[in-house]
Amino acid sequence: MTAHAERSAAVPGGELRVWEKGAGPAICFFAGVVGLPRWLPVLDRLAEAHRVAAPSLPGAPGGHSADLLDDHVDWLLAARDAHRAAETDGGALIGASTGGALAADVAAVWPRAVGKLVLIAPFGMFDEAEPIADIFAQRPRDRSPLLTNRPEELDAYTACGSDDADQALEWDIAMQRANNAAARLLWPLGDTRLATRLGRIACPTLLLRGADDRVMPRSYAARMADAISGPATIREIAGAGHMAEFDRPDEVAEAIAAFLAGG
Repeated sequence: MTAHAERSAAVPGGELRVWEKGAGPAICFFAGVVGLPRWLPVLDRLAEAHRVAAPSLPGAPGGHSADLLDDHVDWLLAARDAHRAAETDGGALIGASTGGALAADVAAVWPRAVGKLVLIAPFGMFDEAEPIADIFAQRPRDRSPLLTNRPEELDAYTACGSDDADQALEWDIAMQRANNAAARLLWPLGDTRLATRLGRIACPTLLLRGADDRVMPRSYAARMADAISGPATIREIAGAGHMAEFDRPDEVAEAIAAFLAGG
């Protein structure tokens, strides 16, 4: 299996990392709450028939600082900068979890930039009657089981894996920085007021959720689908938690590939 390529892109906030692999129709991937510390198997599957570009969002591993992003407009512009850096305009945009909230907004505000949209358990909405789990109020040992059905593997994925003390420290700082950035984006309660902008999304949209998602209530996908003005489809992935792209990469890639190949 060939490795992904890496390049650096200059954006108004500084520089960000762009990982790329494959050839064919373009896909941009916005990672979720832990960022993208390592390449994911789901991206390998998608790269078999597409050019996949994964730009680092602010605060995430490989991204520039999120400290100056004071309001949602700042975050939205930074997300669009990352999307431009991926050089995938007109192609598909995939956003998972926290990245899903930003991907939905990019599609809403810059409709010509997104041909098709895939949202995997996206944040951005909040219903007091069915609250989202507070992922930032968890003890470290409880967070991975909340996010995934493969908690030990997620812990390994987000761990440094090096015996070098300096490298381990730098890694831990980067992961804490990613967590802080996600909290900064979603505070409070994961609500970015996305519900007020969903009607601006006109492109075909696929909403994916893990059947065992312990973070996002099942009703949220239906509410988003109803509010999106373009055609919207919901697909549930059996055996997957909130991070469906991590838990079931083959099934998620197959669902996305089928959606992108459709008319």
